[in-house]
Amino acid sequence: MVERKELKRVIYEKDGNIAAITLNYPEKLNAMDFPGDGGICDSFYRDALDLAEKDDEIKVVMIKAAGRAFCAGHDLSRVGFVYGMEQGKRAGQQPRLKVDNAWFDKTFRRLFLFPKITIAVVQGIAFGEGIMITESCDLAVASEDAVFSHREQRLAFGGQVSPLAVVTYGLKRALDIWLTGRDVTAAEALQIGLVNRVVPRDKLDEEADKLAQNLATLGRDVIAIGKASRQQTYSQMGILAGWDIAGLTHTLGTNVHWYPGEYNFFKERRNKGEKAGFHGLHDQFEKKE
Repeated sequence: MVERKELKRVIYEKDGNIAAITLNYPEKLNAMDFPGDGGICDSFYRDALDLAEKDDEIKVVMIKAAGRAFCAGHDLSRVGFVYGMEQGKRAGQQPRLKVDNAWFDKTFRRLFLFPKITIAVVQGIAFGEGIMITESCDLAVASEDAVFSHREQRLAFGGQVSPLAVVTYGLKRALDIWLTGRDVTAAEALQIGLVNRVVPRDKLDEEADKLAQNLATLGRDVIAIGKASRQQTYSQMGILAGWDIAGLTHTLGTNVHWYPGEYNFFKERRNKGEKAGFHGLHDQFEKKE
């Protein structure tokens, strides 16, 4: 019997040894807010993952999404304002670091080191936070229409490629993906190692369930030993150091000086709104492709 719990914009389901966490904000393409906002981010990274972590029966956690998209990234109306930034004013480094250091620890680092096996189940677009969730999970299954992108790098970050991405893709390909913010199709994602399976959209849940059930046959101690061993490997490879400095590099990226002629998303958002500001940013790149 499936146990179901409704959280704010997230659904948590338990079926035997398998948990399914579904991002449930389809009207916003499951775009994330930030820790402490009391929305989808807290429900996912804190509440739902807490339920799975504290339940000793759970061996495998699937991360899914409702609607036509996995996760479109962040709610652009909130970007910048999480630092206490007011219109016409710029937040100092102390409040930025306070927010960013805690943010990465509570989200991607937690997911990457989660003590249960994690599977991203991806359909439609997975931009920004969406691709980072996929990168942070142990395994990933995608539909043929899935599209991945680090478009957030175009905003202000300039290819702040993580050690995890370098290990996953190789340096040159990681830089290609992170510097350009280009789209990565499901077929390419399979080729470069971002996902493990690609199936038709109507077979996505079936394929993910099959993989989860297969992995759930492993013993609890077997999973725990494997996780602990991999964590040591990741540490020796420098992958964990990437999460350690992520707050600092993100803080730098949100405090950029814009020179004349350069596209300033924050200025355009103030003048035209977040949607027009975002599309204007990416139009700069599309014209040159």
